Amino acid sequence: NKGSWTAEEDRRLAKYIEIHGAKRWKTIAIRSGLNRCGKSCRLRWLNYLRPNIKRGNISDEEEDLIIRLHKLLGNRWSLIAGRLPGRTDNEIKNYWNSRLSKKIINHDVRTEQTSSSEQFVPHKAWETFQMEEEEVVKGSGEIENSELSIDVEDFFD
Repeated sequence: NKGSWTAEEDRRLAKYIEIHGAKRWKTIAIRSGLNRCGKSCRLRWLNYLRPNIKRGNISDEEEDLIIRLHKLLGNRWSLIAGRLPGRTDNEIKNYWNSRLSKKIINHDVRTEQTSSSEQFVPHKAWETFQMEEEEVVKGSGEIENSELSIDVEDFFD
């Protein structure tokens, strides 16, 4: 455990990868002169030093896409990151765990509270519905209006 990466270590790693490419991370760690393991070098390169990484805040469109993809794919961060150019799986995972999951939970609770209050039918509206239904029903029990005709067998299947 060596601690935080320094700017000099970042420069050395980036220079070595620029010359030799990003493969065989154990060899990169040894030959670049860094006192780091291959995994540490790989993660540093992939999550922080690559030139095509998009820096800055995640936009509302990206946030919406992350939410929809998470609903579809679950916690498969690399697949989600593949649909957001320039964003790393680590960045998306951290953003989800720090902000979005809490936002989703709060939204779900609010939606649940609103939907349960919307299920309440006012007394006068219910009486009006019952009166309209009685006017449409014939003596044989069939419903005359085509808008209200319901086949009970289809309904319960």
